[in-house]
Parts: sequence; structure tokens; C-alpha cells
Amino acid sequence: MNEAPSLPTPNYSAPAQRAPDRSLTPEQIAFYRENGYLAVDAVMPAEEVATVRRIYDRLFNEDRAKTEGDLYDLTGEKTKGKSESVPQILQPAKYAPELLETQLVANIKAMMKQLHGPETRMVGDHAINKPPHGNSPTPWHQDEAYWDPAKEYSGLSVWVALQPATKVNGCMCFVPGSQKGEVVPHRPIGGNPLTPGLEVVPSELQAAKAVACELPAGGATFHAERTLHFTAANRSDDFRRAYIAVGMAFERKRDTARKFPWQEEQAAARAAKAAAAKSA
Repeated sequence: MNEAPSLPTPNYSAPAQRAPDRSLTPEQIAFYRENGYLAVDAVMPAEEVATVRRIYDRLFNEDRAKTEGDLYDLTGEKTKGKSESVPQILQPAKYAPELLETQLVANIKAMMKQLHGPETRMVGDHAINKPPHGNSPTPWHQDEAYWDPAKEYSGLSVWVALQPATKVNGCMCFVPGSQKGEVVPHRPIGGNPLTPGLEVVPSELQAAKAVACELPAGGATFHAERTLHFTAANRSDDFRRAYIAVGMAFERKRDTARKFPWQEEQAAARAAKAAAAKSA
């Protein structure tokens, strides 16, 4: 069987196809800067929710053979023939470029600039599709724990709900003000270095201060790169669909590089697995 042709990375930073039709208020911007997160009830027209949801479901179902190369199990090692506990597609716009032509993307690009400055650009997207009656939360983590420790950043993520997001199906939860601290120690989820996801080392958790942000369909949360966040397992009868866009105002080399040992542990485990497969 021939491999599917490699698709180019989408031009996320290109100007939006449409003019934004909504914006954040000064009060919302001030709240975000103080707390490191913000919940907004509507970042897209109500009629567009169904359109984006159809694209999203197609990527995880009918188009799965196409997206397989960018489909991972967020909370466990990807194993051939085994269903993912928490399926995640990286760069879904690579397979559905029409996502970048939506009013949704036009609006969130504009809102990113309001929150992190006019130089802020969209740099990527991903999709997390939690199955119903699941047992896998997305553990507490900071996004910057995944990024290059030799750089410093001003970035944010926009988490868009494609159905109502509730405490039952796994809405976003944040620790207010945690964006003002440093990146805390992380580890691969469950201590398995072949798992792509990360979790905060339990002794570092501040979960008692957490705020849950329930949303209607078409709502979104915004959070900064160091804001601690979490979503519970999906205990509902339906999939919990989330489309996530990433924005970046800047990334630049730090005067002193940091060490993120959890990244080194994952890289070593992947290299060892590849070497074993090659010699088998």
C-alpha cells in the first residue's frame, strides 16, 4: 500500500479570510491579564457551530485514514489496533483547510491580538475528542512544559467547545494567577515516557484553587502559556469535542536555557523504541 502524500503545514498566520464580527471588552481583557484565563460564551455565530462540528467529526471518523499520521492518544502510548483513550489530532487544518476560513478563526485571531498584542499570530491548532463514559482526564499541566526550554514565550491557547462543555463531560478548569509563576515540574502522564501527554508532578498541584468554566456550544476559554489547567474525564453520553487554536506574540532565546527533564525522558524513550524496532 502506498503511503498517503505528505501535506504542507497550514499557513496559520495568514490574514483571516473574514473580518471579525465580535471582540473582547476592556473588562474581559483586564480579567485575563490578572487571572491568566478567560471564558467567553460565544466566539462564533451560532449557525457556524454545526458546520465546524461536521468537519471535526469527519476528521475523527470518515477521514481517519488520512489523519492517522497526526492522530495520537493524549493520555497513553499509541498502540496499533487499540482505540485511543483520548484521541487527539495535531494540525487538523492540514486536513480540513476550510477551518481557517471560518468566522470562528477570524474572531479568535482578533481576540488573540487583543490579549497578547497586535503582533500575536495564530501558529497552530489541534483537536481533542474525548469519548463518552471515559475514565481519562487531561491532567493538570502548563502548555509551556511542552515547549523549547531554551526560549521564552508570550503565547496563549483558545479552547473552543463544539457542544456544551460541563463539569460532567470535561470543561476547562484553571488555577487563577498561576500564569505569574514559573513552569513547575512535570512528568509524562502516568510516569510512562512513551505517553505524549504531560502532567504536573502531584506535589506541585494547586487544584484546591481551581475554577471550572462551563460553556455553551460555540463558547471558548483563553489561557496563557503558564496557566495551570485541567479537564475531567467525559462522563456524558456523547463525545466531548474541543477545537484548540494556539497563538504566539513572541518566542525568543533565553539568556540562560532551562532544563525540562520530562522532555529528555520522553525523547530517550522514543529513541530507544525506534532503535528496538529497527533491530527487530
